[in-house]
Amino acid sequence: MIALRPAAERGHANHGWLDSWHSFSFAGYHDDNHVHWGPLRVINEDRVQPGRGFGTHGHRDMEIISYVIEGALGHKDSMGNAASIVPGEVQRMSAGSGVTHSEYNHDANGTTHFLQIWIIPSTNGVTPGYAQQTFTDADKRGRLRLAVSPDAAEGSVSIHQDARMYAGLFDGDERATLELAEGRLGYVHVVRGEVAVNGHALKAGDALLYRDEPRVDVSGGVDAEVLVFDLPRME
Repeated sequence: MIALRPAAERGHANHGWLDSWHSFSFAGYHDDNHVHWGPLRVINEDRVQPGRGFGTHGHRDMEIISYVIEGALGHKDSMGNAASIVPGEVQRMSAGSGVTHSEYNHDANGTTHFLQIWIIPSTNGVTPGYAQQTFTDADKRGRLRLAVSPDAAEGSVSIHQDARMYAGLFDGDERATLELAEGRLGYVHVVRGEVAVNGHALKAGDALLYRDEPRVDVSGGVDAEVLVFDLPRME
């Protein structure tokens, strides 16, 4: 089964300083058909206006990944981390037993455009943690580069869940395939551009959900950037 989730069908909230599209139920948006896909709980596509952001707030028992598309995202947390996340970097914060943080666009002129991704951990109450890793365009060009994994394989960022996130850039004849093991779920999110995935013509914000499928095939990109998730099933 491969199901299409068009970008326009996502939840949408515009708060002025924040314009956000929700792939899964979040805040005031609830859709019984899109609460989570395996442990993948949130993909919010956020645009934060200059000089604005999320004030200090708390999280528990969630693996939170930030993937910046444009601009920079300033991060500060109760673990003592302070960083700026820019395109090409993947940041992971394991909330575990409890953490507070803030996220701001410190640019006085430009918008920060990023994906906020939450993955439900396999174990609750872990010690909070932080990691940040750079993946260059060359790392992702014409392939699906492992960026997040349970064991930090291939220099990826580790999370407390048997889930993997791959990032790729595709143009023209470039193509890549990700094999999905029996019993696994897949999820594709198009970050930008246009691309063909398993015969589906997709644009930015579109997604495909996979169950009982052997592989994800990516080709025919036009300035395309995609994220592909390999996920366990959850009851």
